[in-house]
Amino acid sequence: MTPPPSKNAVPPPKAPGAGATVAQWLSWLELIHPTDIDLGLDRVLVVLRRLFRHKPDARVITLAGTNGKGSTVGTLEALLKAAGRRTGAYTSPHLQRYNERIRIDGVDIDDSALICAFEKVEAARGSVTLTYFEFGTLAAFVALEESGVQDWILEVGLGGRLDAVNVIDPDLAIITSVDIDHVTFLGDNREVIGFEKAGILRPGIPAIVADMNPPSSVLQQSAAQKVRLLRAGCDYSIEEIVADTGEMTARLHHQGQVIRLPAGPLPVQSVAAAVVAMHILEPAGEVSLVETTLPRISLPGRFERLEQRPDLYVDVGHNPHAARWLSQRLGVLKGGSRKVHAVYAALEDKDAKGVVQAMAPVVDTWHLAGLDMPRGLSAETLSARLAPCLPSQTSTHNSVADAIKSAKVGAAPADIVIVFGSFFTVAGARALLL
Repeated sequence: MTPPPSKNAVPPPKAPGAGATVAQWLSWLELIHPTDIDLGLDRVLVVLRRLFRHKPDARVITLAGTNGKGSTVGTLEALLKAAGRRTGAYTSPHLQRYNERIRIDGVDIDDSALICAFEKVEAARGSVTLTYFEFGTLAAFVALEESGVQDWILEVGLGGRLDAVNVIDPDLAIITSVDIDHVTFLGDNREVIGFEKAGILRPGIPAIVADMNPPSSVLQQSAAQKVRLLRAGCDYSIEEIVADTGEMTARLHHQGQVIRLPAGPLPVQSVAAAVVAMHILEPAGEVSLVETTLPRISLPGRFERLEQRPDLYVDVGHNPHAARWLSQRLGVLKGGSRKVHAVYAALEDKDAKGVVQAMAPVVDTWHLAGLDMPRGLSAETLSARLAPCLPSQTSTHNSVADAIKSAKVGAAPADIVIVFGSFFTVAGARALLL
């Protein structure tokens, strides 16, 4: 029997009233559920059914994966738009503004449309408690539906099976990669994590797995549900090429076609998965349209160059899997004479040691920065954790801004400065430099 509520229980905060700003709504969202993360679909489904009587008319493409989701979303979004489709995208987290999470035809949602979506979710919610992410996900669905876009491209926030995004059945599923991250919620091995990612699969729908070596749990779930699965290395292949200039290009081989993939800031596996998705979604599409669109695609925070002399890049990579890709990319650019100066800041639940070990072969100097925020590590704590992995001359700084200034002072014009470690690290760098 459920005990009656305590007379001293704090009542839930009231929703913002008319005229409230996006900032006021977001502050309120942080208070309406007792925990930040509460995986499960039951509560979200209740509110979804109040908001939507049937599945959206738009095509739904859902993406899960440890890394590469944002790059795949951005590439697919650009390709569909180039083909004349009206697109909507939902991604997380954001860098500078919450509005970045919802894009309509490639443009961040405006405040009035976002607030309207928040108001509709709150009206439908009733007594159902939702987390910040769950509420925002439902608001994104409302905004995408009201915009009338033809394609919804939805990025899973955490895992897949129990993530709020997974309450809507996709018409195409993409699993970009499977590796260790969010151990507390997803498990500590690829098989368990792969099972969670495979939760976005649906019986009979096509799916793409961009991971060259997917866990057996993904393949087992695919077979059990009779998914039409396209696998990297099996159903399509990527031929990577390093030019004499150090630029990386690639060719995608799929269904008898060869598509040139550009040298650029996005992981080639993510770009290739988006192109294969286009083959499924728009089978009559022209290869020439794809090849002319791809070189123009870039995303904030994904190996993004913000300055030159020295070249200064930012990257949101925050786990060993992402760091290995970043290390390889820097190794190609570094060549034999340039030095790499790393600015690194991290959250307390991340595998900082694994990240540094992946980056160590290409980094010449380290500048550790503190993150003054919940779950952020101070520079001193980060330094203590990494002491066995880093050279003794490693410098520590209270903020990302201070660490960047120090790295730039020590860098020659031909060198490379890389700022990475989390979305918060990159947000701090972009706020300083842009």
